[in-house]
Amino acid sequence: MTVINDKFTVNTQGFSDIIDITQKVKHAVYSHSLQSAVVHVYVAGSTVSVTNIEFEPGLLVDLPEALEKFAPVEAVYHHDETWHDGNGYAHVRASIIGNSTMVPLIDGALQLGQWQQIVLVDFDNKARTRTVYVQIVY
Repeated sequence: MTVINDKFTVNTQGFSDIIDITQKVKHAVYSHSLQSAVVHVYVAGSTVSVTNIEFEPGLLVDLPEALEKFAPVEAVYHHDETWHDGNGYAHVRASIIGNSTMVPLIDGALQLGQWQQIVLVDFDNKARTRTVYVQIVY
């Protein structure tokens, strides 16, 4: 088993900023000309997530609206009482979505559905620079 590690950064606006990172992941993977592998995409941080969605205008509104129902910005969070940083909702949202996704590489192509992209969602209450790690195992 061989492991390749790569990474890239993404600048975000925070506040449920959804950024399509599919092309950056593809660049990291395809630059190695592999045929079969498991690709793990992970973002470091407790107020940010990586997931797969159809990156289209309706879902860019639907996802934040749905998460507002589960973890409203204006709710009282014990985290905020401890740290006074006002981003308790961001931690809850990020833990619901998760901070990684895995995609198989088969016959040299990432196996994403026709309407499926890899996205980074930054829930924090300020702009951030996020580091995304791409680990390829073959």
